[in-house]
Amino acid sequence: METIRLTAAQAMVRWLAAQMTEEGERFLEGIWAIFGHGNVAGLGAALHEAGDTFPTWRGQNEQTMAHAAIAFAKGHARRRAMAVTSSIGPGATNMVTAAALAHVNRLPLLLIPGDVFAGRRPDPVLQQIEDFGDGTVSANDCFRPVVRYFDRITRPEQLLSALPRAFAVMTDPADCGPVCLSFCQDVQAEGFDWPREFFVPRVWRIRRPEPDAAELAEVAALIRGAKAPVIVAGGGVIYSGAEAMLAEFATRHAIPVIETQAGKSALAQAHPMNLGAAGVDGSAAANAAAAAADLVLGIGTRFQDFTTGSWSLFANPARRLVSVNVQAHDARKHGAVPLVADARVALERLSAQLDGYRGTVDAPARAAWLAAVDAHCAAPDPDGPLPSDAQVIGAVQRATGPEAIAMGAAGTMPGALKLLWQPSQGGYHMEYGFSCMGYEIAGAMGLKLARPEREVICFTGDGSYMMANSELATAVMRRVPFTVVLTDNRGYGCINRLQQACGGAAFNNLYTECAVEAQPEIDYVAHAASLGAHAVRVVTIADLEAEITAARGRDIPTVIVIETSATEGPGFGAAGHWWDVAVPEVSHRPEIAAAYDRYLAQAARVRRAN
Repeated sequence: METIRLTAAQAMVRWLAAQMTEEGERFLEGIWAIFGHGNVAGLGAALHEAGDTFPTWRGQNEQTMAHAAIAFAKGHARRRAMAVTSSIGPGATNMVTAAALAHVNRLPLLLIPGDVFAGRRPDPVLQQIEDFGDGTVSANDCFRPVVRYFDRITRPEQLLSALPRAFAVMTDPADCGPVCLSFCQDVQAEGFDWPREFFVPRVWRIRRPEPDAAELAEVAALIRGAKAPVIVAGGGVIYSGAEAMLAEFATRHAIPVIETQAGKSALAQAHPMNLGAAGVDGSAAANAAAAAADLVLGIGTRFQDFTTGSWSLFANPARRLVSVNVQAHDARKHGAVPLVADARVALERLSAQLDGYRGTVDAPARAAWLAAVDAHCAAPDPDGPLPSDAQVIGAVQRATGPEAIAMGAAGTMPGALKLLWQPSQGGYHMEYGFSCMGYEIAGAMGLKLARPEREVICFTGDGSYMMANSELATAVMRRVPFTVVLTDNRGYGCINRLQQACGGAAFNNLYTECAVEAQPEIDYVAHAASLGAHAVRVVTIADLEAEITAARGRDIPTVIVIETSATEGPGFGAAGHWWDVAVPEVSHRPEIAAAYDRYLAQAARVRRAN
């Protein structure tokens, strides 16, 4: 057997660079790195040697580098990914939040934190966590509950099995998620004689599991027996590349489609079968169809509580729940009849067994809903009060074309955008599995790297901006253009509204309700400009539309700051649905007592099998 002498770090980098997609691209585009002790001498030297064969990019924060990598993978519908490396200690634990985000959203991410010495000679090293009762523990054990595969590399030859296992997870449609290879720093630098065949390029194909014949027949029979079915389209539709098949299936069988956060834009909003968003942040048309449905057909969804109205949305006493999912864990949730299969394959096989079947679609309800959206998002009186988030969304919608992708993560905007944004196919990117404040700007950069041909509009509030904004500087340095619409409502406006809806007093969310000696005067324009972005403050909706248009000519990020109402929420009329947020049973506040009575009445409507 022919061998080559390399350090473990050199071997890892060479192997990673040789892992290919079916389209002939590297599965891992490259690696984000902040070096420190634990990865600079070993892995850092190996990455320098690799050069453009496996590119390295420097970020500003380990968590946000990982957020950019996650958005890149989501932008590629899980068909490509990125790696992220950090030093030991705080560099590594900074990535734990991002690992959890990738885990919840089922997105591929390779994390390579440095670790302490496997040989333990200099223990305890700088930043080492010591467990008094377990000598094998390090800070990197924090990753174990938030990754799909964890391995600690304590010998060079362990990479021969660990690396293929890591890729098997990241490219498996059912088990896809983040991987952590905790790389002991002395092992990174240790030499080993590697089989040359280990570095032969390999193509990773993403399988399409076929449905079980008995499950397929059972689900087809349930659909044929339904009079008012509805499809809940989740992110699995997009990851499967099943968008066109969903459109064909829904049209052929006249089954309306309602959307989750992850599934929104699998069908363009203009598609006649698309009734819009479902659940807590759902449209009137979608929620009416869901309430009346006698068969709920979930496709690639986890049935998260926002989608189901905390399991009070599907109100028909006769309704049956069916879940098409590549992951058996998800397919059997809440007593669903499972169809474990790839979404595109499942729709093809189901359609073949439903010849002649047609459900019903409430076209007038859809038209009425879209008309209401237009009215709600219309430009306000320029001399009136501060604009609402809905009016901001309307302005951006009018100023962009079908190529625009709206993205965000936390606060008011995810619900408002799901409710009101009218995307073309693929025109929506929301991190709402973990709803992680601070994902927005780094995520916008990662998304633009994945989809350079499309206009990326990042919606973020002032609260999320304050949590994590430094990757603006990275985007400027790398000339990655996107537009940030920063709505300033002077605090955490979304949670302030929820706090009061639950009967609580306004407290510790808006700056005016915080224990501070002076109200802050934060100049977001000056701050963003100091990082190199083009930044501007606008007052009117008309000015916002003009600045959105002007941003397209730049090769750096644009930050547009607009002050918005802190009190007005995104919903209106019959839109939206109850969300189960626990209200105190005992309180001296009459507002909480009244909210608790309302809570009990709503909770009594919950229908849940298990």
